[in-house]
Amino acid sequence: MKEVQINGVRVRPGQSVNIELPIAKLPTHTLIDLPIFIRSSKNEGPVVLISGGVHGDEINGVVTAKKLLEEFDQGLELLKGTLIIIPLVNIYGFLSNSRTFPDGRDLNRSFPGSKKGSLASRIAYILNEEVIPQIDFGIDFHTGGRMLSNHPQIRVDFKDKVGLELAKAFGTHFVVNSKHIEKSFRKTAYKARKHLLVFEGGESMRLDNYAIEEGIVGTKRLLHHLDMIDAPQLPQETLILKESQWTRAKASGIFYSSVKLGDSVKKGQIIARISDPYGQVIVPVKAATNGHVIGLNNNPVVNVGDAILHIGKE
Repeated sequence: MKEVQINGVRVRPGQSVNIELPIAKLPTHTLIDLPIFIRSSKNEGPVVLISGGVHGDEINGVVTAKKLLEEFDQGLELLKGTLIIIPLVNIYGFLSNSRTFPDGRDLNRSFPGSKKGSLASRIAYILNEEVIPQIDFGIDFHTGGRMLSNHPQIRVDFKDKVGLELAKAFGTHFVVNSKHIEKSFRKTAYKARKHLLVFEGGESMRLDNYAIEEGIVGTKRLLHHLDMIDAPQLPQETLILKESQWTRAKASGIFYSSVKLGDSVKKGQIIARISDPYGQVIVPVKAATNGHVIGLNNNPVVNVGDAILHIGKE
């Protein structure tokens, strides 16, 4: 049976182990550790990573991973395999309510990292060396950006046939074709022949209970699909979206959306309006294609060119 080993700590079948992986020190010389929670069954099976907070301001993912950890620690039985749960990857961004590290670098564009590089690069290196080699599959929880909300969705490159089947098993509202991005956690894992799904739901710096619950239920569906838990979840109608694009503001002003996250839209339908602050000018925004609203800008004040609605096509 495969034995998980991180930072020199071996986790044997049936063990529950918490590891504090040393990262670096704050300028105050306060030591920063990366807490990693490993829960292993006595029976052989896949090793699955559950991670949140790669972007430090995406709190939904942190809470989703935390709640899943709580369920396993409070009695949900792991029938086979191993879970590696890292609720908060980017501790620096979390402390500063920031997506990035103090120097502005994005951890999810810093892989595979370097032992002697920037802070983000060093943490990417640790994940690449210590975590990715251990896993078979993974779910990385994300949200939209500041004032940008995503409807619950799994993003996977459709060229990854194993990943696509896992995404369907996860079974949230949408499975979106999303090409691997250079230097991302997902692409680095894929190069190592690991299959990492990206879950998107809600917006940064705002807890969204619906998106959190969708993340938890979807993860349970996936683990049940892998025969790792005996906790079947109710099926969800899942739509496969082969492509998606943002509709951008054709004028600056006050943005009023006529549709909600998850709505279906028809080509030519008025999906939003943008007005000046005085009510003298109103610019309609029409859907460029048939599709589904998977992302929405919640900022009422927009500039020309701003991304306002994300439409996915079946």
